[in-house]
Amino acid sequence: MKTLSGTLCGLLLLGMATGAASADLELEGHRLVVSGMLDGSAIKDFESHLAGGQVRTVVFENALGGSAEVAADYARAIREAGVNTEAKGQCQAACAYAFLAGKERRFGRGFQVHALLIPVAGRPRTADLAGRWRGEGAQRTLAEFTTRSSEAPAVDEPIPKDPWQPNQGVLFTSAPTLFGRVSNTFYCDGTQGRDLSRCELLSDADPHKLGVLTP
Repeated sequence: MKTLSGTLCGLLLLGMATGAASADLELEGHRLVVSGMLDGSAIKDFESHLAGGQVRTVVFENALGGSAEVAADYARAIREAGVNTEAKGQCQAACAYAFLAGKERRFGRGFQVHALLIPVAGRPRTADLAGRWRGEGAQRTLAEFTTRSSEAPAVDEPIPKDPWQPNQGVLFTSAPTLFGRVSNTFYCDGTQGRDLSRCELLSDADPHKLGVLTP
């Protein structure tokens, strides 16, 4: 597999190794910063902030993990408010789907490495990438995870594999260089654990062209 650069890998590993606490909200003018795990503990406060009309951008900063159901709640609140979203540092799983609900979506600026990990059940084909995360496509993908995670198996059937596997999915990254920021897209099958340098580089998968990020 092709690899991430050593610097990017080190920063990603640092983010993965950090334990995720419950979601924390901080209002900074017209920006609402959300960090920690989207576990549902702050969803009511989140909805209240967005309903107030002051928030224009929801910033997900080092938000790791969470359930599909909670991701749907955050995404619904973001769509109804018509606000933009921004990802800074790590934004994974539930955070990634909530991020996709933004009217305009972008990575943060500055010298920080940003990474958006969207969970998928298997390696996506090139054709799948083109429309998977645009508008209703993103909602359908989330619905698949929500349904699969909530369905109870029959008595004689084995328990299905949890579709929200840690470290598995499509990883979009943005890293600073001397010549500006560089974006890359990778597929991580989950076997790499926290060693994201083993993720496979996907060609022709620019996040702007795919609709993951807006111009």
